[in-house]
Amino acid sequence: MIWFAKAQLEKINERGKNTLSSLMGIEVTEMGDDFLKGIMRVDHRTIQPYGILHGGASGVFAETLGSVASNLVIDNSEFVAVGLNLFVSHIKKGNMGEELMGICRANHLGKKTHIWDIELFNPKKELVSKSTLTTTVLPIGKVKG
Repeated sequence: MIWFAKAQLEKINERGKNTLSSLMGIEVTEMGDDFLKGIMRVDHRTIQPYGILHGGASGVFAETLGSVASNLVIDNSEFVAVGLNLFVSHIKKGNMGEELMGICRANHLGKKTHIWDIELFNPKKELVSKSTLTTTVLPIGKVKG
């Protein structure tokens, strides 16, 4: 298991309230030994003017899962992990009404940086996008205040 402490899904999702992820309807749904899963619906909050999934929404979903995961592998009483770099490849369109499933797995867990691979799938289990998120681990005082 890679997690510093196993967290309750309810608490993970509660922490995202009143943030961009909650505005977009992103929800963390499962925490395995080495992965984090979540869902996001393709709807009026996440589409582009052509009625399909906005690439930026894919990025927000991926960064949300990766950032949450990154913070779950460190001691949050001393450190916080924040996004440093996000690379997103859009592979297939997301259609209005679909519920996308995202899965996030660690690629590298260092003391100062983490690298996460995040894949988003449509209900047919087809790959919609693949992302790589690098986070940096900072002493909590460097972020707050």
